[in-house]
Amino acid sequence: MDELAARAGTTVRTVRFYSARGLLPPPVIGPRRVGRYGPEHLSRLALIEELQHHGLTLAAIERYMRQLPDDISAHDLAIHRALVASWLPEGVEETDRAKLEARVGRPLEEADVDRLVAMNVLERTQDPDVFRVDPGTLHLGVRLLGMPLSLEAVLAAREVMLEHSRAAAREIGRIFRAEVSEPDAAGERQSLSQVRALSGQMQPLVVQALVTVFQRTLTEEIRAWPAEPEPQGGPERPRDEERGGRD
Repeated sequence: MDELAARAGTTVRTVRFYSARGLLPPPVIGPRRVGRYGPEHLSRLALIEELQHHGLTLAAIERYMRQLPDDISAHDLAIHRALVASWLPEGVEETDRAKLEARVGRPLEEADVDRLVAMNVLERTQDPDVFRVDPGTLHLGVRLLGMPLSLEAVLAAREVMLEHSRAAAREIGRIFRAEVSEPDAAGERQSLSQVRALSGQMQPLVVQALVTVFQRTLTEEIRAWPAEPEPQGGPERPRDEERGGRD
């Protein structure tokens, strides 16, 4: 539980409280009666934190979490969090290496730090053990540390997402701005402040639509990849012991 709290950036007392309220499933009991928490618990805490940032009360959070399947995976919990988050927090905060490693769950090699800096998740300071952190992308960068992807591939994917996200934002903004010049049924035009207010109300819906569409299209793209060719000579015949002996 200490490790789970450190990874989630919260306290053991908070983890115990959420567990008592049924927001966290019990740990898996291993040897010597030690409770083991996994990625699903960490993802649940991240989702709860996101719901709190949006001003939901504890009762509302409990209702939201009760609607989730009991066996929901960490991946699907991360999708829920992405749908809940209508924007990333702005600004940076400073943290030392010890706190950063507690969030990561392991010591950070210099290569790890270099990777996070290259992804614009961290920024070095004059103190080699103090960093400026983008809290909105920290959890993404930390998860990418464990992915078997080269830094070049991560940065290339980031550029693709930035390019197309900017294009989508420009086009959606153009549609909203057009509302200023188009008269309504009464022949009146909306003011710019009204359109900006409408855009703010639409932002969570647009983000949810983008995440949902992207998730489905990416899944379709991966499914369309060609199957790996079989080894030359055809599929391997089962060994005698796998066939129950010779005929």
